[in-house]
Amino acid sequence: MSSRTYGRGPARRKPTASGKPRRKPVDWEGQEQAVVMRWLLGEKMRGTAVGELYDATYHVPNGGYRLGKEAGRMKQQGVKAGVSDLVVMDARGGWFGLYLEFKATPPRDADLAKSQRDWLSLAEARGYCAGLALGFEEARRVLTEYAALQPTQFHRGECVVLESSSEWKRGGDDGSDGSTGTENTGTECDDGA
Repeated sequence: MSSRTYGRGPARRKPTASGKPRRKPVDWEGQEQAVVMRWLLGEKMRGTAVGELYDATYHVPNGGYRLGKEAGRMKQQGVKAGVSDLVVMDARGGWFGLYLEFKATPPRDADLAKSQRDWLSLAEARGYCAGLALGFEEARRVLTEYAALQPTQFHRGECVVLESSSEWKRGGDDGSDGSTGTENTGTECDDGA
């Protein structure tokens, strides 16, 4: 019988040289990153300053192994190598937000790939705070420090609205999607406070 599974799950791992089955790899980084997000949620529930970042923090699922066709589709859809694990879309300290590359606590950490280093450099060059956290404790310290920064002040006055974008602010209240018959007009910008 062929080792191909044709959509019935992953193929069996090749045994070790001694014939013993290989152990399933452990995603230490993913497990620890989930702890970071649970901690942030707990801080939100306690009403702390760092907890305010929870709703604005998300994971970019670029990692992991994908078969050829799926990897090709994901690349066509915009997946890029090196994108940081956690993004905080809360502007603080003069930055537009935070890109945080997360690695497991040493000795289970992986080296920072060139593409990840390049992404952090690009984020910083574009006005985002960029950081690397080795494990939960360091991520906790980075996020706490970032949350303590003063909110970045935004442009005041009338905002520039994209002409090509469908209207999304008014959609949903009346059951419509808000994408037809409305014009995008300038609106008062939030002052960041």
